[in-house]
Amino acid sequence: MAKRRRKFNWQRTFKKWRRQFKGFFIVRGHLRWFNVGLVLLASLIIWLAVSGVGNKVITPPKDAPVNNVVKEHKAFIKEVAPYAQQLQQRTHVLASLQIAQAILESDWGTSTLSSKYHNYFGVKASAGEPGVVLSTQEYVNDRYETVNARFRTYPNWQASFTAHAQLFVNGVDWDANKYADVLVATDYRAGAAALQKDGYATDPGYTDKIIAIIEKYHLDRYDHG
Repeated sequence: MAKRRRKFNWQRTFKKWRRQFKGFFIVRGHLRWFNVGLVLLASLIIWLAVSGVGNKVITPPKDAPVNNVVKEHKAFIKEVAPYAQQLQQRTHVLASLQIAQAILESDWGTSTLSSKYHNYFGVKASAGEPGVVLSTQEYVNDRYETVNARFRTYPNWQASFTAHAQLFVNGVDWDANKYADVLVATDYRAGAAALQKDGYATDPGYTDKIIAIIEKYHLDRYDHG
């Protein structure tokens, strides 16, 4: 004789599971803290796994530092360009050359020599002139060497620009016409080549560096008006 299949009672099963669930957390009116802690910990682990927390790497926006540098460079050019133009009118030294040299020599006015002593062109100090001894990189015997040198100090950056322009006008003690080619240059390419030709810098790549800076920041626009 076949046995009769007992009908499944959902209500009875639900009450059974509810008693077991309640007994897991509460026994004789007391909360079982250990079990509560296990459930909370398991829930946290599941949530972390599902949400992907721990796999996400929060990185700062890459554009922010770049934008700040661009703004600083624009501010530097905007500050020095009008004065370089004034000097061009008086000395015929192209403003683009002065600005580009200041950028290259002073690293946008951030070097110790420029930021602390207002010397934007690495001008050396002669006897009797105010100066400070600093280490520098100089191109000697086909390679760069670190040497100590005494550099001019100025009360402000305008004085440094003025002295730099006057150097081209007055030359040096042993040759007043040393930088004549710089003075007669009518465009930045000729002026940059003249700097190398007249022996302003020992770096064989100096002309190319000056031209690259001028063209990147369109500094030749300051040579006209």
